Amino acid sequence: MADEFLADRKKALEESFFAKENTRLLERIRSDSQTKTAVEGLKEISGISDEEVLEHLVRMRIAPDTWTAISLVPLVEVAWADGKIEDRERNAVLSAAEANGVLPGSAAYALLESWLVRRPDGRLLEAWGEYIVELCAKFGPSERAAVKEKIIGRARQVAQATGGFLGFGNRISPEEEVVLAELAKAFD
Repeated sequence: MADEFLADRKKALEESFFAKENTRLLERIRSDSQTKTAVEGLKEISGISDEEVLEHLVRMRIAPDTWTAISLVPLVEVAWADGKIEDRERNAVLSAAEANGVLPGSAAYALLESWLVRRPDGRLLEAWGEYIVELCAKFGPSERAAVKEKIIGRARQVAQATGGFLGFGNRISPEEEVVLAELAKAFD
């Protein structure tokens, strides 16, 4: 009888252990799957291909919508650098936004369009800069460089959308160069 009781307790202990272990493993699989999905989404929307950088961004809870906000503010600031937005700049901003997953008809797209009609308050750029400084403080040098390259690179493309004479010469105005330099400082 005592042996039978001990065997029952052993079986209950084993079942409990394996049930907890299975639950832990299932949670880990779910978490790994969610991380992989988030990394793929961020990879697609950001253009960053370095898996280590992407995983770090996901661990920091940078979701695709956060990335979108991070990447759109510089585009708008560069477009407004000379105090007006030309059609080519507007188109470049909207194309970059679509590449970041901001599609026509979405609330983010409507907000962006309003920013292209009326320049956003300077507090938006200030908040963006503060966020980037805090974010970069958590990055290693290679991660910081990858994120900076993508964000400033897209802003530079907007700046290059206009300028020059008949397509020749410096396509980035001095005002745009100043804005690009200010944006880049947030990463350093």
